[in-house]
Amino acid sequence: MHRLLAVILAGGTGERLSILSQERAKPAVPFAGKYRIIDFSLSNCVNSGVYNVIVLTQYQPVSITEHIGIGAPWGLVPPDRNIRLLQPYLAREEGRDWYKGTADAVHQNLDRIEAEDIDEVLILSGDHVYKTDYSAMLEFHRGNDADVTLAVTRMPEEELYRFGTVVTDEKGQITRFQEKVKNPQSNLVNMGVYMFNIDTLRHWLEIRTGHDFGRNIFPKMVNKGRMFAYNFDGYWRDIGTVESLWQSNMEVLAMSQSFLSDIDWPLYTREAEIPPTKVGDNATVTNCLLSGGCKIEGHIERSIISPGVQVAEGAIVKDSIIMDNTVIGRNSIIDRSILDKEIIIEADCHIGFGDDYRINRTNPKVLNTGLSIIGKRTVIPSSHKIGRNCIIYDNVVEGDFPEPEVKSGETIKPKRKPIRIKA
Repeated sequence: MHRLLAVILAGGTGERLSILSQERAKPAVPFAGKYRIIDFSLSNCVNSGVYNVIVLTQYQPVSITEHIGIGAPWGLVPPDRNIRLLQPYLAREEGRDWYKGTADAVHQNLDRIEAEDIDEVLILSGDHVYKTDYSAMLEFHRGNDADVTLAVTRMPEEELYRFGTVVTDEKGQITRFQEKVKNPQSNLVNMGVYMFNIDTLRHWLEIRTGHDFGRNIFPKMVNKGRMFAYNFDGYWRDIGTVESLWQSNMEVLAMSQSFLSDIDWPLYTREAEIPPTKVGDNATVTNCLLSGGCKIEGHIERSIISPGVQVAEGAIVKDSIIMDNTVIGRNSIIDRSILDKEIIIEADCHIGFGDDYRINRTNPKVLNTGLSIIGKRTVIPSSHKIGRNCIIYDNVVEGDFPEPEVKSGETIKPKRKPIRIKA
């Protein structure tokens, strides 16, 4: 595995995650309580024996940089192991600019990639939730004398339009690649995990066929190289939308605990030294993931609770994701909502209120399934109600609410200039 370099693409804007990726890169969005989405790709690398890693950042890189640091939580520290975070930059030579796509991001860093003593490059997305052994994929790749190998998995027919799909022959060689078409010829979905021979990668990046692997390069490679599909049959989710973030958290909650706590395949992350969680005498906790440093006095069910969250007596939290250091006041109700970091919900509030499921007026493609999202460091004043499919932006306070009830489908923004905070 020492002849293999992993390149993790972690620079996407994550527009469909709305305010949850407003101040952070999409791979840095919290997941399953104490983790970040990128922890899955990083942990897969380490557990697979891939100890040479490059992370390509772009949008809001501070969040990723602070989370990864020097790579200590994953053991990726010199001299035997290494992780580097690279950002786009402007220079006098032609071609240096903001990344225009996945292939362009790799192309602009090709000189740094080729400076490594490697035979293959493993290209990964930083916003996917899954566990897999890349060493098995490398063995498959070499065994088939492939130029490039794509990890693929089967998906339901109704979701195929969101992904690139492949058609293969009986040996697993790819005979057709279709990028996000309405009626694909296969249910084998491209997972965004690519094993390239370094010479093949250089060739296809230098002939300038386009800026994106899925949209431009792979459809043209099909009949001009040995492309193979490596089948993956475990749990895999692309966290691209608010709904997929919530759904994947709930799916992980419903799984065996071994998905997050497998001693043979640990999930590493950067975490602070915090005290244990305290559950009060009158509290009830049913089917939840509880992180450390919390104080639970109310009732929570089917929810993901991040570090430092406080739930006061009489409060109810259900079917929700509550991120770090959020405080939920007495007798407040949180229903099917996502609350970002350091939010204060004062007493007697109701988030996710009523049976009106009208879609969000300003962002209908983002919120249309009943979820409401609250941004970082917002304060919801006492006795306020927030309906379904609502967006409450970061740093909103009492004076930003025109009235105590925010009807379903509405959006509230702060009236003053937002404060930049850590993601």
